Amino acid sequence: MNRGSRAATVSPEPAVVVRDLRVRRGGRTVFDGLDLEVARGGVTGLMGPSGCGKTTLMRTVVGTQRVRSGRVTVLGEQAGTPALRHRVAYDTQAASVYSDLTVEQNLRYFARLTGASRSDVGRVLDQVNLRDQASRRVDALSGGQASRVSLGVAILGRPELVVLDEPTVGLDPLLREELWEVFRSLTAEGATLVVSSHVMDEALRCDRLLLMRDGRLVADTTPERLLSETRTSDPDRAFLALIEGGAG
Repeated sequence: MNRGSRAATVSPEPAVVVRDLRVRRGGRTVFDGLDLEVARGGVTGLMGPSGCGKTTLMRTVVGTQRVRSGRVTVLGEQAGTPALRHRVAYDTQAASVYSDLTVEQNLRYFARLTGASRSDVGRVLDQVNLRDQASRRVDALSGGQASRVSLGVAILGRPELVVLDEPTVGLDPLLREELWEVFRSLTAEGATLVVSSHVMDEALRCDRLLLMRDGRLVADTTPERLLSETRTSDPDRAFLALIEGGAG
């Protein structure tokens, strides 16, 4: 990955600000006073083991999670408000498209729902590299291609913040590389991406990192600082070093 291709200009105003967040799900406490910020611009990796609260945090940011208390500000607005409807996009782990429609039919349908222009469908087909698959039904695509259709739906209308829940998990290395090229094209156009994963080698592809464990923020750092401060060359070992050192 060419790290020099990253967008150079980042606004000092955070894209997301979370203060004293408290959330319970399924009778258990997920967050008990969580504080964090997501920088505007580039890719922020939300990393940590399964069950640490990544999906709950993402749902909170996009306004679909009930919270007990706390404040979550997104692009200067309260999370989940109508003003953010076309400024924030959320791509869930499961491909959220219609399997019995073609790629292009899905994009045209969701473009109408979101108010995106008809011409935006063509842009998205090219950006997620599905132009040649436009007339195929989603249920005839590979898992990686279906994931790209779902991502394409998410980026209709050029949202400012794109929240992606484990978009590359289970994909082969080639498909993962292709998706990361798409992510980079989005940040080059000025979008802010939040990408979650429990696969720590994805951390090295991000601009910033939020490392979580058991509903707590373990570290807010960069890939370079993470490796340097833990004196490791491997992100898995770096994360373990933080845990064993009692960080957070």
